[in-house]
Amino acid sequence: MNDTIWHLCEPHPAAAGLASALGLPPEIARILTNRGIETVEAARTFLYGGLEDLHDPFLMKGMEAAVARIRRATARGEKILIFGDYDADGVLSTVMLHKALRTLGADVDYYIPDRLEDGYGIKDHHADILPGRGAKLVISVDCGIKAVGFTARAGAGGVDVIITDHHYPGSDLPDAVAVLNPVLSESGYPDKALAGVGVVFKLIQALLITEGREASLPHYMKLVSIGTVADVARLIGENRLFVRHGLKALEDVANPGLKRLMDVCGLQNRAVQASDLGFRLGPRINAAGRMGQTDLAVKLFFAETDGEARDLVARLEALNTKRQGTEEKIFREAREMVEARGLDQRYKCLILGCETWHKGVIGIVASKIKETFHRPVILFSYEDGRAVGSGRSISDFALIDLLDACAPLFQSYGGHKLAVGCTLARENMTALREAVNALAEEKISGEDLKRKLRIDAGLDFEAITPEFMEHFERLNPFGPGNPKPLFLTRGAEIMSEPRTMRGRHMKFLARRNGRFFEAVGWDKADWAARLARGRTVDLVYSVAVSEYLGETKTTLTIEDIRP
Repeated sequence: MNDTIWHLCEPHPAAAGLASALGLPPEIARILTNRGIETVEAARTFLYGGLEDLHDPFLMKGMEAAVARIRRATARGEKILIFGDYDADGVLSTVMLHKALRTLGADVDYYIPDRLEDGYGIKDHHADILPGRGAKLVISVDCGIKAVGFTARAGAGGVDVIITDHHYPGSDLPDAVAVLNPVLSESGYPDKALAGVGVVFKLIQALLITEGREASLPHYMKLVSIGTVADVARLIGENRLFVRHGLKALEDVANPGLKRLMDVCGLQNRAVQASDLGFRLGPRINAAGRMGQTDLAVKLFFAETDGEARDLVARLEALNTKRQGTEEKIFREAREMVEARGLDQRYKCLILGCETWHKGVIGIVASKIKETFHRPVILFSYEDGRAVGSGRSISDFALIDLLDACAPLFQSYGGHKLAVGCTLARENMTALREAVNALAEEKISGEDLKRKLRIDAGLDFEAITPEFMEHFERLNPFGPGNPKPLFLTRGAEIMSEPRTMRGRHMKFLARRNGRFFEAVGWDKADWAARLARGRTVDLVYSVAVSEYLGETKTTLTIEDIRP
């Protein structure tokens, strides 16, 4: 009920063929083609694909060299040091690789830098820790693509380095034994969307194939699925296979730490959804790194008893609660800054900073500010003459492009199209604001800053049958790259007085052609006063299936309403 742009996707010529060949409702076929799935083979893999559809890991450049070096280190009894990252992707990558290497008989240890002290990535000075650890081989996970100096210093000290990463490189690549990164133009790997855990999974897959032990590969599906969703990776290609099969595997968990974590998240004895990984499990794992205690999360997955796991989960839960309070305070302050100064009316990219903001959570807050004002946001924490920033962007604009254009101002920076991190001298903040605002004014159009709903298909209530919902559920898991489909029904009648729930949400009964559905608007309580029973409206919504007391019910989740 605002100025959101509705874009109804045109039917693709291939949709009718998919519907006929696979026995799909036409709306489901349209959803597939809207996501670029236009052949019967691609659609069959998307809907029914299994682990046999995973790519050969040796397609990735450097894989053979990496496997050979790891096997040589294992055979010689050389110490292997895994260098991880402090977020959920990095933590789970570390745990997965550690477990796999131990299973293969390697002498392995791990090191994860402190987020608050060291910041993101491998620094040159980290080479100083290697002699004390006795490492002869370092394997980076979810980091390292820019660790040129570290790799050179390690090599000078007789330590080999293997890089596994999914971030974009700098001007030079580290001179490592192998660099495994699907985003590199020369990687040769067909799937560019892997998270850090996905790249590590491919390394583990290659090792297990070489050792003739690939039958144990499904054991890693649980962790790779959590890490993939927590890192907001696109749920297409192999990521989709990871998450789909990982969700199924999470129905039967033996690891004491993961089992206890799922219990505190209320996920035991029920089907786990991708949203549970992103909004329940992931944040608790991330909380440790954000609050400067990453080792708690790693230790949780190595816990051997329920008592040990229970203690670690309790500590993680306390950190997560603290993180939530800190996050809410910063969000409130940042939003007030924008509104009080009218910054969203003056600038196409918001840049805010404060001495008291916790640098471990500003990325989460940047995402919320981005959603509130629908424009790119970079938030900074100031300390010791430095500005440490984390940014998030809207889907229509690559924020990393702005940072690339301002590269001389930074001490370090990096990231993806939609998420970035950077560090610079605080004295350069004015220059950064001026440069970014000038570039944003040039590169971001007014149309980019308008909210948009991409509607997959028109849908009549009569078509929402149990058979339709069975096909619909095959489209799961939903997330980036495979968003939950949106449908448009015109001329629906509001059959009950809209009412609010818990002061935040709205609910009413909708009817079209004699079919009734409950319609819920999450965080849309203010809409209730502008709607009335008997009114005819056009609805944009997604559909959801829920079970209550053994009864299955389909509900409409309202995204927008127009008279």
